[in-house]
Amino acid sequence: MSRPLIGITAYFEAARWSTWVREAVLSPPAYARAVEKAGGAPVLLPPLGLGGVDDYVRGLSGVILAGGGDLDPALYGAARDRRTAEPQPQRDRFELALARAAVQADMPLLAVARGMHVLNVAQGGTLIPWLPEEVGHDRHADAGRAHVIQISVSSRLGKAVGDRAEVTAPHHQAVKRLGSGLLAVAWADDQIVEGVELQGHRFAVGVQWHPERGGDNRLVEALVEAAAR
Repeated sequence: MSRPLIGITAYFEAARWSTWVREAVLSPPAYARAVEKAGGAPVLLPPLGLGGVDDYVRGLSGVILAGGGDLDPALYGAARDRRTAEPQPQRDRFELALARAAVQADMPLLAVARGMHVLNVAQGGTLIPWLPEEVGHDRHADAGRAHVIQISVSSRLGKAVGDRAEVTAPHHQAVKRLGSGLLAVAWADDQIVEGVELQGHRFAVGVQWHPERGGDNRLVEALVEAAAR
């Protein structure tokens, strides 16, 4: 039985190897390793243009919208905060189009960190551009601080990982208004949304943390299992 092909969105940036500095398609290896470990075949998706999006959706069995830099606030009607990262218009356009196409095709989808924000905005939702200002603390931005989140036990996420999880998820943006069809299914102790899923979809889950890191691969396994079906 062939392994389901799982597309993983990637950076398109300058990189150095040997004596060359060239533009390259980049992805942290943890995504590909997690997919392979779960029984899938990882395929990197460079954000080159929108022409190949429909072909990707037809040819793949599932998609991971990977983490990365901030989504441009202009895409959800917010003013740019000087503290947010410089926008990457090419990647933003590509991933929003890919998210919409995957939802339309009922393709299994796992949206990680930035990817959850992409999914929410693709569905018409909005984000909090600078979270510490909204919640009055910077605990969410602390890369060394693990925290426990609560998860709806009836959700796909809850069925995959349980009703609680200890995660490390540094971020300074977060879901504000949920996009069409999305439900909040995981929360931090200050009620910031840390997990979403799309109603009526075969498997469309977004999480604020990085399930591809560490030893717990159950969420990636759930994606691959849905893709294999």
